[in-house]
Amino acid sequence: MLCARRVGGLGTRAAAAWPERAGLGRLGARIRARGVSTSWSPVGAAFNVKPQGRRLDLFGERRGLFGVPELSAPEGFQIAQENALRKADSLVARVCSLPPGPRTVLLFDELSDSLCRVADLADFVKIAHPEPAFREAAEEACRSIGTAVEKLNTNVELYQSLQKLLADPKLVDSLDPETRRVAELFMFDFEISGIHLDKEKRRRAVDLNVRILDLSSTFIMGTHFPNKIEKHLLPEHIHQNFVVTGNHVVVDGLHAEAPDDLVREAAYKIFLYPNAGQLHCLEELLSNRDLLAKLVGYSSYAHRALQGTIAKNPETVMQFLEKLSDKLSERTLKDFEMIQGMKMKLNPQNSELMPWDPPYYSGVIRAERYNIEPSLYCPFFSLGACMEGLNILFTRLLGITLFAEQPARGEVWCEDVRKLAVVHESEGLLGYIYCDFFQRADKPHQDCHFTIRGGRLKEDGDYQLPVVVLMLNLPHPSRNLPTLLTPGMMENLFHEMGHAMHSMLGRTRYQHVTGTRCPTDFAEVPSILMEYFANDYRVVNQFARHYQTGQSLPKNMVSRLCESKKVCAAAEMQLQVFYAALDQIYHGKHPLRASTTDILRETQERFYGLPYVPNTAWQLRFSHLVGYGAKYYSYLMSRAVASMVWKECFQRDPFNRAAGERYRREMLAHGGGKEPMLMVQGTSGGGGYLAQPVVRGNGHHEGIIDAVKDSWHLV
Repeated sequence: MLCARRVGGLGTRAAAAWPERAGLGRLGARIRARGVSTSWSPVGAAFNVKPQGRRLDLFGERRGLFGVPELSAPEGFQIAQENALRKADSLVARVCSLPPGPRTVLLFDELSDSLCRVADLADFVKIAHPEPAFREAAEEACRSIGTAVEKLNTNVELYQSLQKLLADPKLVDSLDPETRRVAELFMFDFEISGIHLDKEKRRRAVDLNVRILDLSSTFIMGTHFPNKIEKHLLPEHIHQNFVVTGNHVVVDGLHAEAPDDLVREAAYKIFLYPNAGQLHCLEELLSNRDLLAKLVGYSSYAHRALQGTIAKNPETVMQFLEKLSDKLSERTLKDFEMIQGMKMKLNPQNSELMPWDPPYYSGVIRAERYNIEPSLYCPFFSLGACMEGLNILFTRLLGITLFAEQPARGEVWCEDVRKLAVVHESEGLLGYIYCDFFQRADKPHQDCHFTIRGGRLKEDGDYQLPVVVLMLNLPHPSRNLPTLLTPGMMENLFHEMGHAMHSMLGRTRYQHVTGTRCPTDFAEVPSILMEYFANDYRVVNQFARHYQTGQSLPKNMVSRLCESKKVCAAAEMQLQVFYAALDQIYHGKHPLRASTTDILRETQERFYGLPYVPNTAWQLRFSHLVGYGAKYYSYLMSRAVASMVWKECFQRDPFNRAAGERYRREMLAHGGGKEPMLMVQGTSGGGGYLAQPVVRGNGHHEGIIDAVKDSWHLV
């Protein structure tokens, strides 16, 4: 699509001034007053204290969200979208009047950028802003820009201007590789949108796309909506585990870590109880996706969605999932037997293994076997310490430093959002990361990365700096205690920062392929790679120290934590295979052979093994069906590639600067502007594991399956 909605700056002297600009001198004094370790770097200190408000900006000009002047009030979204649409009309006219050439691609990208800068920002605001008026205005902007994008993707005159370029061999040969790839990607977007259809069918394709956008938004909202049940239907002694309002108990999640079996069972059955409206929304979403795919010439939505990915087609994906499931089955069965044994030991009166049991009991087994109770680790993983660890890693590996900046009045949507400037030792300012890390009411319970503005080379020669948001759900610091992370939270932080660095370090000429705007089954590689750094003692030892005493985390504790990941890993991986297979079937041949719930039951029994629970509909909470439609397998594929990159490049030395620079130059810098496997092979210098194809046709998946298993500690 034209709007690629996917998941020259300052020198070193200017960079050195960043801490003073951030006003960080006062932070050390505040920390010392609390009796907390005082040896944090400025960026670590910035995350280990509560923000002190915006006193200096109280009477200053309100700049608007992300510094966009129009967005100082909800009404500004209307102005922003009108300005973007006017600029789009002007750019379309320019493209269509120019003779074909490299400038055609530049104007296409500028057109994409003008729409994405509103749509991507609105996409974030509509789910994250605490004020309903902002969320509603952003939702309307998303719909308006989305409709305009779909119309442009079926604009024949615009299409012909690009077709003339790509149909001329001499012109194509004159394009550099990145420009040619971007031109082909824009052409691909036209083709999958139905540009080849007659006028009436093109209009139908636009209507279907807009309907799919609306249904997607509605479904996402429904996945988070709590369920409630009358109080008298639940045993009184478990009421305290939920929110009680009047005569009802409200359940807003699965409570998977609750030690009481009855609490987990109740949460599972109530939260996953089918909602008729949500069920109809999912059915209509899947049906409309199938209608669109068939209208534009594909046999299923999965065939359309997988064009341009590493896997290429749904047949390859299903072969991969089936073969992986077969390879896992014996190990998975042993894991389930071990989990059931622990349940029988702790609850002999009710020892049948149910779907709500594995997360809790596998955690009990890990804790018992390796003594990895999270409370032993949390004091060493204050948020500030973890941010300092990321800063150390990026500095040594990539020559990058993170500096905390004070946002202007109105620039952020909540006062506890931190703003980071990402600065390279010689290249200067690379971009900005807004860190929305803390829990608040109505905030989605997801860890996410959002592109707010993509990087690109502008006509005047300056580089448009990327802007992203990282959203986590961490507890707030208090007056006497910084935010302390569990090992899992720390790993998630590293994962999301991997996405952010992909965005920051992509130095593509075109924003259409900047950072994470790349094939979905490749986009998770940099983030999953960061998990390897988060679990390497040589890295962890640089930052994990007690928030009060400064004592370093003992090496044997990190070793135990890493070893514990092998426990029940097959069962966890089997669950991901089940999710991926369900996603493929839902987006495969239509009409579906049964209801989505019946398909869930069949697929769960085939690919997971634990029994389906009657009157539940887990698929109605599967939000990834929207953003990863037919591509949920990407996590497994990306994990395999990340495992290969780690082994080839960083396992011997996680701080190897030469390997880091090569990783940036060959992989991160290109975003989606280069074929994924060419980037992967370039990172290794063309040898070793990474020189082999990740997926081949005809069911030959041995290499990728071994890499997937290895990435889950199963080899």
